[in-house]
Amino acid sequence: MGSQVEDQEELTVLITGFGPFREQYPVNPSWEIARGLPSYLPPLRAKDPNARHSVDVPQVRILVYPEPIRVNYKVVRELVPSLWETYHGRKVDIVIHIGMAGPRPFYCIERRGHRDGYKHADVDGEKVDEEEERKPGNDWVWRGLPEEIETDLDPDDVLTRWQGYSPKDADLRVSEDAGRYLCDFIYFSSLAQLWKQERERKVVFFHVPADASESSIAHGRELAVNLIRSIVESELSKKQKQPIEGDV
Repeated sequence: MGSQVEDQEELTVLITGFGPFREQYPVNPSWEIARGLPSYLPPLRAKDPNARHSVDVPQVRILVYPEPIRVNYKVVRELVPSLWETYHGRKVDIVIHIGMAGPRPFYCIERRGHRDGYKHADVDGEKVDEEEERKPGNDWVWRGLPEEIETDLDPDDVLTRWQGYSPKDADLRVSEDAGRYLCDFIYFSSLAQLWKQERERKVVFFHVPADASESSIAHGRELAVNLIRSIVESELSKKQKQPIEGDV
């Protein structure tokens, strides 16, 4: 008989990153972080102090969308539904969208995405014409959806695990406002797609600082790997706590 871990099927995590954003940010660190991630979640080293307390996880495949996503509303809206179909022949279990949050020094995961309030133009000068989209007779893709949708992951539990795996000086947080720009837009697009399909919303947005130096990118990749591990552990722990059907 195989172990519990061996008996679990391989999990697949899909990662996306954005392309350049404005002239002052010719390199988007979100893509640099994403494209350098390993193909599989590396095993914990035995000497890692967290190894004794970690949840047994199956093999986790990390797929990275093969190109940076253009900071463009139309591009995002057309792309996102395809991410949640079978991707490269594999069922996607979790999606992590990565994006840049300007000069602030901390890293955060977003709890919710927003349907409305996208007033700023994308890199091609285009805006979301919310008033036009909502006119009667128009096929508004988000008609009937709530103004906010939260992830079905547990951000607070994920944060605790993430902090445990990461350097003590890493400033990691849960954010309540994804910013109502392309980061928020792609997040809500994923949340909305899953809401409409009545699927568990196993998606999160990961905001990283604008610093695109080599050392910052390396640090961001380390934190991204730790985040993936923390999300997978959190979900498996949640599943293990659920009562088995038929139990009282």
